[in-house]
This record gives sequence, structure tokens and C-alpha cells, in this order.
Amino acid sequence: MLQQPEIDEFTAPVGEERRSFERTPVAIFGRCMFENKLEVPCQAINMSPGDIAVITATLPKVGEKMVIYLDNIGRLSGDVVRVFEGGFAMLIEGTPRKREKLASQIAWLRENVKFGNSDLRRHERIVPRQKISEIRMNDGRVYPIEIIDISLSGAAIKSEVRPALDTPISLGGMQGRVVRHFAEGIAIEFTAMQTAQQLDQRIR
Repeated sequence: MLQQPEIDEFTAPVGEERRSFERTPVAIFGRCMFENKLEVPCQAINMSPGDIAVITATLPKVGEKMVIYLDNIGRLSGDVVRVFEGGFAMLIEGTPRKREKLASQIAWLRENVKFGNSDLRRHERIVPRQKISEIRMNDGRVYPIEIIDISLSGAAIKSEVRPALDTPISLGGMQGRVVRHFAEGIAIEFTAMQTAQQLDQRIR
């Protein structure tokens, strides 16, 4: 387990970002993708709608563009602004609407942790008992798929059909979009954060 460094040493973003956003301590697991497509596990330890700090065994260079996929958050991208021992800090790219959504997700996570809600632990990348399902396109086409894992914010599925990135798609009635291709299929980010009850009902 990587030891977390002192947060104040690396998480302060630059310029307007420092004044605009309040950073929140978190403990969210995910994956980091480098510019050369290398993908490694990581853990977010501090974030706001404008920046994020993560710990990971493989470090990027300052200025490198990264993509981070976080459980219960989804896809984040941006430029590395600082590298520290065991991790790095990244400014998050996004429109005002995306930042507003991210702020809501962070607030949701903060409240669930505050009140001891176990949904996050139970639903972080769970492997459902019923793996066979289907995806539906906007034009009505339906394709059989197998769910690899699923969380409150998205899913990874095995699929012979690979729609283009950002293609709207529905999985079990949950609306989302394609955010990544990989060897076995695609990753989907849900348009709205699901509740534990919704997720249980829709993948049952």
C-alpha cells in the first residue's frame, strides 16, 4: 500500500483554480491512462471540480496529458501540474456543466462517507451474478453483451460491437455513453449517478 504524502504539499492548483474550488480528501480507486496508452491502477486522495491528486506506482511527467477513470466518478482528463513522491496532481479539463456535475458527485461522496453509507463499498466495480445483458442504441438496435464489472457510475462490458467514443448507449435502462475501448469490449459512463437500489434492480 502506498503511503499517502502530506496533502498540502502537492494539491494546490494554480491561478484561478486555487481560489475557485475547495479540495476534498477522498479515497477512490481507479485507473490512470498515460499518453502512450499505458494503463495502471491509481487512487485519488484529494480532489475538487478543478484538480485532483492521485497516488500510483508509475509516475507521469509534468505537462503530460492524462486520463483517469475513477470508481463512482467516471472519466477525468487534464494536464499534470506537479509530480511528488508516489503520485501526481492534475488540473481537470471540463466545461462549466461538467464541473458542476463533478461538484455534485464529490458532494454526494462526501455525504455518503460522512454518514457511513456502505453503498460505495458494496458497489465499487462489483461483478454481478447475472452477467448476460444487452445494450441498446438510440436508433433501436440491440446487441447482446456480458457485464465484466459495474459501479454506480459506469460499467465495463464484453461486446463484439464497439460503438464510437461518446456514442449514447443504454445498458439495462441506464443511459450513458461510450468512454473507452479495450481488448474485450467497451467502458460505459452513466449519464447520472445510480443509487444502489437502482443498480440492483437493473442488473438483476
